[in-house]
Amino acid sequence: MTVVDGVDLAEELRLALHLADLADAVSLPVYDGRDFTVDWKANRTEVTEADRRAEEVIAGYISTTRPHHGIVGEEHGTSGPADARWRWVVDPIDGTSNFARGIPVWASLIALVHDDEPVVGVVSAPALGHRWWAARGLGAFADGRPIGVSAIDTIDEAQVSVTFSAGWDRLGRTGALVALQQQAYRARGFGDFWQHMLVAEGAIEIAVDAVGLAPYDVAAVMVVVEEAGGTFTDRLGERTWQHDTAVSSNGRLHRVAIDTLLA
Repeated sequence: MTVVDGVDLAEELRLALHLADLADAVSLPVYDGRDFTVDWKANRTEVTEADRRAEEVIAGYISTTRPHHGIVGEEHGTSGPADARWRWVVDPIDGTSNFARGIPVWASLIALVHDDEPVVGVVSAPALGHRWWAARGLGAFADGRPIGVSAIDTIDEAQVSVTFSAGWDRLGRTGALVALQQQAYRARGFGDFWQHMLVAEGAIEIAVDAVGLAPYDVAAVMVVVEEAGGTFTDRLGERTWQHDTAVSSNGRLHRVAIDTLLA
């Protein structure tokens, strides 16, 4: 049992898993039926009615069962007590572009944060048929089995996933991403949440995300990666879930990744 500020994290994890069930029940039928419209937000990212409805269902259940908790969602912003020490950070569909195009790599990201520290994380990808979850001190799991990062400790034996984006061009670091790929044994671009979950499972060693992330993109995956024994930072090597970049690794190769990105 892990208790934080009098709260049993195992119980909060059970709630988070139920929230993922509720989100899947909204999003997966819409995805499978291909019967939805795509709108564009001010930041030129897609949004569908499934995004909005899944977040509404999650927020509604939290407000009923945890009225003293705050909520931060991608689609509907903040709600609940402004001074709440416990906050749920939710991305109802991470990978909406994939969702809209019929690519099954999308997921609901659900995290519980206590005093700005993510302590519970669930990543549910129903179109892939997989779910990952973790809570501080309780380990990380994929579909019910314990997971952990790999033991590979040389970059020339490592598999890496890099997500290129215009943000990397603006930072002048696209060449560094290429250099990291060239050092590795194999490079791929799995993207979004999935690359970080592959790090947590030990399937790849390093994942470098796009520039332009928001906290709801990061909080849940951070918990899973770290509970699996990995390292999770921004592109500068700072452990955080509130910056706009994210790099995860098996820990052994994190310094190599960050040094290459900064070179």
